[in-house]
Amino acid sequence: MPTADHIPAPLPAALPAGADATLLIVDDDGPLRNRLSRAMERRGFAVTAVESVREGLAAARGTPPAYAIIDLRLADGSGLDVVGALRDARPDARIVMLTGYGNIATAVAAVKAGAIDYLPKPADADAITAALLDHADALPPPPENPMSADRVRWEHIQRVYEQCDRNVSETARRLRMHRRTLQRILAKHAPRG
Repeated sequence: MPTADHIPAPLPAALPAGADATLLIVDDDGPLRNRLSRAMERRGFAVTAVESVREGLAAARGTPPAYAIIDLRLADGSGLDVVGALRDARPDARIVMLTGYGNIATAVAAVKAGAIDYLPKPADADAITAALLDHADALPPPPENPMSADRVRWEHIQRVYEQCDRNVSETARRLRMHRRTLQRILAKHAPRG
């Protein structure tokens, strides 16, 4: 799989000439944030990269960028807070959410908060650039390596479990699943793919 600093020829999308190229990256994964910053700068963006919700909120409210790449889960809170603040400060901002915890509920929450797209990690710079710059209403191409059905199911169960404050009984009730079945699933490692 290509890395964030992979540079193709030609680029999949280009910044419009004379357009505001300011880009805010909010991600608490330092190496990923640095690689992505360099890759996006090579594509013509003027990058501001921060690692926390607090710094993201300050950047969004101080000088709202035209574009943003925001991680969903940050050490000090949810990236959705930054999306909302940026949407309030600059309604025309194009925002892409990134997450390692992809599921339908968080994708819907990201879009409702104002993100234009939602990409699972690891996302390469080409896919992110295309999402930021693509103004067409067409559906994106299917992913190269989509999650398996077992992995999607596991991710959904994990998300509901987290939303129920790691309460097995409440999670089992909401999933309409026997408690012991749920306990066995939770004890296993995530399926590959």
